Amino acid sequence: MGKVWKKLLFIILIVACLFNIISKLIKRNSLQEELQATFDYITNKQNTVEQTEND
Repeated sequence: MGKVWKKLLFIILIVACLFNIISKLIKRNSLQEELQATFDYITNKQNTVEQTEND
């Protein structure tokens, strides 16, 4: 009986991992969006540093 549960849980684990990988691939952001988000973050960080230096 224990071997059956072990195999069943192993199959469920594999299906969950595959579902996670596939969902991440489907929801992947475009390169343009990633670059824009990075640029915005760096710009905001630099502005914050400049403001604290001026105060």
